Amino acid sequence: MKKLILASTSTIYGSGYLEYLLPTLKSFFKGYKNLLFVPYARPSGISYDAYTKIVSEAFKKIDINVFGLHTYSDKHQAIEKAEGIFVGGGNTFVLVNELYNQDLIEVLKHTIANGTPYLGTSAGSNIAGLTMQTTNDMPIVYPPSYYTLGCIPININAHYLDPDPVSKHKGETRETRIKEFHTYNKIPVIGLREGSWLHISGDKVVLKGELTARWFVKDKEPIEIETNQILFSYNL
Repeated sequence: MKKLILASTSTIYGSGYLEYLLPTLKSFFKGYKNLLFVPYARPSGISYDAYTKIVSEAFKKIDINVFGLHTYSDKHQAIEKAEGIFVGGGNTFVLVNELYNQDLIEVLKHTIANGTPYLGTSAGSNIAGLTMQTTNDMPIVYPPSYYTLGCIPININAHYLDPDPVSKHKGETRETRIKEFHTYNKIPVIGLREGSWLHISGDKVVLKGELTARWFVKDKEPIEIETNQILFSYNL
């Protein structure tokens, strides 16, 4: 049974790293003592070790030890034996490129499908969908494929922003870009606002957090999904 939390962001305004999610994560990872962290999307200018240390400090607050995947010589085995997995934010292109280069896409996919709890934030959430094509990130590297883990049969747009009615900016909005995606693709897209997350348990995908989310389906008007609403249910 798949068990995932896919959050728009790791940090919300006025809060520390993962602070707003820690009560949920304490319950989600209940009974587990060790977490495998995948740092490959790392923010610019930070090392894998430094990124892992930030994550470790946060999870210490709920008595979970964090180990960086980059420190293991046999990364396939580390993933297969992990009690839980966390893929953090940064650049989705960099993350996906590294996962393909190290041949880790399939082992991650199978491990999650077999029930290992998975936490994603930002880029780590983007890769849980069918493709990474609805990320907001700059394409600073060119991954071998845009196909990702496919844990859920949709795409995610993390950090979804609504148009500012008083702004003088006349460029594309997030909604416009997602509609452009649907010109060539049929995959539904969920726009997750900051502080919101998807909770996947068994065959149900439920929106959590205080805000609504924006749901886009090709050739249909986007709609608002209420918090605690089942987005959809499907057979795993």
